[in-house]
Amino acid sequence: MSRVAIIGGGWAGMACAVEASQAGHAVTVFEAARNWGGRARALIATLPDGQEVTLDNGQHILIGAYTRTLELMARVGVDVNRALQRVPLILRFPDGGGLSLPQMPRWLDRATRHIAPLDVVAGVLGARGWTWQDKLSLLTTSSRWKKQGFVCPDDQTVAGLCATLTPRVREELTDPLCVSALNTPADQASGKVFLRVLAEALFYTPGGSQLLLPRVDLGALFPDAADRWLRERGARTVAGQRVRALSRTGDGWRVDDEPFDRVVLACSPWEAARLTADLASSWSAVADALPHESIATIYLHGAVALQTPFVALRSGPGSPAQFAFDRGQLGGPKGLLAFVISASTGDRETLQRQVLTQARQQLALEQLQPVLTVVERRATFACIPGLVRPPMRIASNLMACGDYVEGDYPGTLEGAVRSAIAAAAAL
Repeated sequence: MSRVAIIGGGWAGMACAVEASQAGHAVTVFEAARNWGGRARALIATLPDGQEVTLDNGQHILIGAYTRTLELMARVGVDVNRALQRVPLILRFPDGGGLSLPQMPRWLDRATRHIAPLDVVAGVLGARGWTWQDKLSLLTTSSRWKKQGFVCPDDQTVAGLCATLTPRVREELTDPLCVSALNTPADQASGKVFLRVLAEALFYTPGGSQLLLPRVDLGALFPDAADRWLRERGARTVAGQRVRALSRTGDGWRVDDEPFDRVVLACSPWEAARLTADLASSWSAVADALPHESIATIYLHGAVALQTPFVALRSGPGSPAQFAFDRGQLGGPKGLLAFVISASTGDRETLQRQVLTQARQQLALEQLQPVLTVVERRATFACIPGLVRPPMRIASNLMACGDYVEGDYPGTLEGAVRSAIAAAAAL
């Protein structure tokens, strides 16, 4: 049994801790913040009437293809069916246009997924406001992607990859999917990574395209449950303590003044770069050089409700939000809406003002009051073509995990969890 220190109590850190603890290691988790979750965590806010509510630092969506994340949530005691509202992939706009995939019987979905995902075909054929030219362009292009094994040149952008699609399909499907999955605009985003996500979500995983909308805050969704699970099994979890320094001691490592056999850096890339600057300068430089994208979430409140739990919005200059969520339909207070801006730019005040205007123009919602605007400036790495990401192994008995570590996934919860599982297996 090895003494393992995991630095960082976000989703990657807690996932790695669960895997390592179950493998028999003596685990200690260090987290600088006072709560668990990292860049996917719960926050406390106050509604205009003075009611205190638990919100999130960003409105996250999981999908059915996040198989490792869902399995890990269930393992630490989260009732996935109660914590997540499962709906088919819907990209419908307030005017009724857009794509909506039907709910297929599970047996039929499993039987046909490797041939042609029937839900996708049916959804495309029934897309509202799309011409036959629009539908045919998507069906033929996606068929070509499948025949090519969902691969493309490393330098291909999503915009270049989707050039054969009609403008409507790009504006109402691939561009919104790209910015929400990769948090990078289509003209800058990696086509290779985008195809990997599409393949798993739409073609290879039964139910993979389904959207899983959290009914609980992000802390309760996994990291808080993981903390309880770990402590019940003798692991040590330390919140509110920032690790100052790492140093080598024999074959192991010293975390501040405490010796460990092995260490996993599950913190942010810039924090991992700080801790390794004098130990592994090349690795540190790669981690520190990663470009990042911002995500903004604007919470508004009023005597309102959406017709569905969430709706796609038409984004563009002056209309930055891509999606709006009705938190009242997802276990939260009635009248609380969350507007999400992936790959956001601009300051809080400007974004808030623009979203209020967008809500009036596209959703006909008046008299909304701001509750909280959260801007995560370095929410994810920019998923651009040819991006060099740092490897999992840093030095002997020193590793890293996180959504930014070398891998096939973009900066998502599933990417973080898969990286964590790989790091734990390598201990």
